[in-house]
Amino acid sequence: MIIASKSPSGLRRPAMRAAVVAAIIFVIAHVVLLLGITTPDKLYFDEVHYVPAARQMLLPVLDGPILNPMHPPLAKQIIALSIKAFGDGPLGWRYPAALFGALALVAVYLGALALFASQERAVAAILLAFFNQMLFVQSRIAMLDIFALAFCLFAIAAFIHGFRQARPHAAFALAGLAAGLACACKWSGLFVLATCVAIVVVIRLMQGWRTRFADANAEDWYRPDLWPDFRLSHVIVCLVLIPAAAYLATFVPLYGLSFSDIIEAQRRIFADNTTTAIAGHTYMSSWPSWPFLVRPVWYLFEKVGDDRFAAIVFLGNPLVLWPALIALIVALQGWIVGRNRDAFLVLAFYLGPYLAWALLPRTLGFSYYYLPAATTASFVLVYALTRKGAPRWLLWAFVAVGCAGFIAMLPVTAAFVGTSMATFNRLMLFQSWI
Repeated sequence: MIIASKSPSGLRRPAMRAAVVAAIIFVIAHVVLLLGITTPDKLYFDEVHYVPAARQMLLPVLDGPILNPMHPPLAKQIIALSIKAFGDGPLGWRYPAALFGALALVAVYLGALALFASQERAVAAILLAFFNQMLFVQSRIAMLDIFALAFCLFAIAAFIHGFRQARPHAAFALAGLAAGLACACKWSGLFVLATCVAIVVVIRLMQGWRTRFADANAEDWYRPDLWPDFRLSHVIVCLVLIPAAAYLATFVPLYGLSFSDIIEAQRRIFADNTTTAIAGHTYMSSWPSWPFLVRPVWYLFEKVGDDRFAAIVFLGNPLVLWPALIALIVALQGWIVGRNRDAFLVLAFYLGPYLAWALLPRTLGFSYYYLPAATTASFVLVYALTRKGAPRWLLWAFVAVGCAGFIAMLPVTAAFVGTSMATFNRLMLFQSWI
C-alpha cells in the first residue's frame, strides 16, 4: 500500500500563495489610501499635537520639554522619519498613516486566513474592514491610532495562527512582539495583549481543572490536549518579556539608557491616561455608544468654494457596523451552544479591545477608540455570514451593500472629494451626527 504524503513543496505552496495575495493587497490598498491624502494642505484635528512632536524628534538637540509626553514615542518616531524623507508637508505628515493602513489590511487578511483557512473569506474580511470607513479615515491623518491598530492586527493574526498549533511558541512570540510595538504607539495596544494573555490563562485553568467536553471534537474552542509543551516560562517570555523589551526599546532614542527617565516617562503616561480631571469635548462619547455610531468625530469641515466644503468625519459605515451587532449574537450562540473555536476567537478579539475601555476611570472618550473592535468586527461578520447552511451569495451581497454605503459617505470622509450642503444634509441622518 502506498501512503500519500505532502511534499515540502506542497506545504510551501499555500504559504507562497498567501504571500503573493498579501503583497497584492498591500500594493492596491497603499495606492488607494494615498489618493488625495495631501488635502487639506494644513494640519487638522489632532495632527496639531503629533506632527510638532515628530518634528521635535528630528532636532539634533532637544529644545525644551518633550512634546506630547502622554503617549509612547514609536508612532511619532515613524512620522518623524517620514517628514525627514518626504519633507515637512502634508505628504510627509500623512504618508506613514497610509502605509500602516495598508499593512493593517494585510494583517486582517492574515488573521482571517488563519481563522477560516479560506482565501474567499479572508478577502471578504479585508473588504469589510476597509468599507467600515473607520480604517479609511484613520489611514489618512497623522494620528497614532492606525499605527497601534496595524501592530495589534498582526498580533491577533499571529496569535490565532499559534492557537491552532501544537507548538505555538514562535507564533505567540511574534504576537507578543507585535503587541509590544502596538503599546509603543499607544497604550490601548495593551488591550489586545491582555486578551491574548486572558485566553491562555483560561485554557490553562480549564486544563488544570481537567475539564472535558462531552462529545468533544476538533472544532471545540477548548481541548485538554491543547499546547502540551507550552509552559508557564514560555508564557512569560512570549507574552510578557518580549512585549516589554520591544516597548521599552522605543524609548531609548529619546532618553538613552537612563532608567530613571524611562520610568518617569511611564509614570507620566499612566497619569495622563487614567486621570478623570479632563474637560469635556464637543465630540466626546462614552464607550457603550460606540457600536451604535451615536456620536462621530468631525476632523474637518471648512468652506472651500461656493457651496463646496471639505469634510472629514470619523463615522463608521452603518451598513457594515450595525449588522455586526447581530453577527455578534450569532457568534455568541456559536461559541456557547456549538463550542466553536472560530466563534470564540472572533468574540475574544472584538470584545477584548472594546470592553477594556469600560474598566478605565478616564471619562473623556471618542468614537475612534472603537477602531480596533470595529476592524475585528469584519471577522465576526464573515463568521456569521458563512456559518453552516448560509448561502454562498449572502457574504458577497453583504460586501456589495457595505461598498455602496462606503461610496455614499465618501463626500464627508475624503476632503479631496468635497461635498455640497445639500449632500451633507442628506448624509447626516441624525442630529447627533452633526
